Amino acid sequence: MFKHVLIPTDGSALSAKAATTGIAIAKAFGARLTGIRTYPKYTISSYGEFGPSDYVVDKNYQASRIAEANHDLDVIAKAAVDAGLVFERVIVEEDHAWKTIVDQAEKLGCDLICMASHGRAGLAGVVIGSETNKVLTHTRIPVLVSR
Repeated sequence: MFKHVLIPTDGSALSAKAATTGIAIAKAFGARLTGIRTYPKYTISSYGEFGPSDYVVDKNYQASRIAEANHDLDVIAKAAVDAGLVFERVIVEEDHAWKTIVDQAEKLGCDLICMASHGRAGLAGVVIGSETNKVLTHTRIPVLVSR
């Protein structure tokens, strides 16, 4: 039924739980597995001429975010390899994680997105928004939401 599962992660415990579910589904169906981690774009330093150049700060920012993304994806990769699955990783710099998740799922030919929801309710849910909800409303690919 499923041939390629996409697991977005933000490194949280909830994402780890969703990854465990996604790995189990991929194993049951013999599917490929791709983990995706996004990070926001660097914004210009507010220190102006009194701080390090934006080029230096941006390079350090990039390096630390990519290292963090790889660390988060390494957790999924280890579990996937231990389960005997083929695992690929995608790291993307993008302010709108939901858009990257939807775009990559379509580009890679995924037929299931397995992701977590932090379940923010009330004003926090309205103001902060929900990446999971945006994925749900902008894709035709089935989405399994773990809480």
